[in-house]
Amino acid sequence: MTRAVHLPVLDCSVDDRPKEECGVVAVWNHEDAVPLGYLGLFALQHRGQEAAGMAASSNGKIHVERGQGLVSDALTPERLERLNKYYHKNGSTKRGVIGHTRYSTAGGSGIENVQPLVETMFDGVVGVAHNGNLINSTIWRQELSRRGQIFHTSSDTEVMIHLLASPDTRDTADPTAAMLRNLQGAFSLVLLFEDRIEAARDPWGFRPLVLGELEDGSPVVASETVALDVMGAKFIREIEPGEIVTLSDEGVRSRKYAQAMTPLARCVFEHVYFANPASEVFGQNVLVSREKFGSQLAKESPVEADIVMPMPDSGRSAANGYANESGIPYREGIVPNRYVGRTFIKPTQAERAAAVRLKLNVVSEIVSGKRVIIVDDSIVRGTTTREKMKQIRAAGAKEIHVRISCPPITNPCFFGVDFATPDQLIAHEKSVEEIREFLGVDSLHYLSREGMLGVMENAESGYCTACFTGNYPIDPARPLACEVSAKAMV
Repeated sequence: MTRAVHLPVLDCSVDDRPKEECGVVAVWNHEDAVPLGYLGLFALQHRGQEAAGMAASSNGKIHVERGQGLVSDALTPERLERLNKYYHKNGSTKRGVIGHTRYSTAGGSGIENVQPLVETMFDGVVGVAHNGNLINSTIWRQELSRRGQIFHTSSDTEVMIHLLASPDTRDTADPTAAMLRNLQGAFSLVLLFEDRIEAARDPWGFRPLVLGELEDGSPVVASETVALDVMGAKFIREIEPGEIVTLSDEGVRSRKYAQAMTPLARCVFEHVYFANPASEVFGQNVLVSREKFGSQLAKESPVEADIVMPMPDSGRSAANGYANESGIPYREGIVPNRYVGRTFIKPTQAERAAAVRLKLNVVSEIVSGKRVIIVDDSIVRGTTTREKMKQIRAAGAKEIHVRISCPPITNPCFFGVDFATPDQLIAHEKSVEEIREFLGVDSLHYLSREGMLGVMENAESGYCTACFTGNYPIDPARPLACEVSAKAMV
């Protein structure tokens, strides 16, 4: 008789980093739209590991397949086969595919909130996939519920569908534009209709969204250029803030629903942490940006040391930049365990500490007796970083000097990034010296805001740095500039 062995449940999701947001893809009328969309979502997996889904249109209807977990878990071969059969049903040419990979920044993590969301309106069906966060969704949810609308999810994205279905919106010349003008916050989104796909970006330009073209001329849209690369599509251009781009059998058409804000509020954290290093985001390569962050960090905070080590994986490019600028040798002394899951909740601090040790292994032969510079992209709560520093100290490091390639995160984000609440942000109330003592390191330095923006090639056009400064481009406490009424829906 075999005895069951009960293993401890380890918290491998614990990490001292901001949580990712979401990624979207769209493909119009390509023979392989479903597998291409699947590949695009794989390329955007770093933007959300909680859930994924795809929707396909054919003959005026939309079929959706969704699931929780990574893309490969959520979109199983069986689900993809159903989507592909539906997409090719009856030989329709007016057909498209949209996809979404998710980390919840608004609404719970239940299956009902997994996107694309698909609903039937009186004049047709619509699917939507959204990256961002609406700061006026609660107000609209209350108002629309008062009018008799019934919500099926807790996601802010569902507000878009109800606004689009409202008679006040449908009676306008451009319902999509009317709906978008009633949203405030961050939204880069794709809408799937029976005869077209519409992609849009908020007037502030918070989140990236790009347009591409496949070899046969079929248009595609994605959150990042890395998804275009994987799908074999050529990058055409960014979708502009305040723009709607329509993909249909008539080609690609563009219109403005709102003027772009001046200055823009593009999220600088896309370059610090979120985006794939291979992507071009806001007109600039992400890997190059991160190397320049590290170079500037070395100029601002020189220190005598023996080696420069990255905190895997997002600190690698900045560490390279720091090492090249300082002339101090670059070494990989921390090895990540890439087979650790992300899905379990851990009950005790001891298990959380064990999870950190499991996730990152320090090579004592590299660090023992050395003065070590550790380069990382950010510190959020600080507790996990402290555990990592304990590991490095236990491996024999003589000195530990931590360098962070962005300013201290002192404020929460309301535009699609799940930073902690202010009381959980270590830099909200602690000084840099107090954080250094908490981490137990010999020195700590953050990249200055001026140094960070100095790296950005088009900084004068505008970046959102509210998580560092508290100066929000839209006041989250006063999300609507107009009365919430039928008259506002124009």
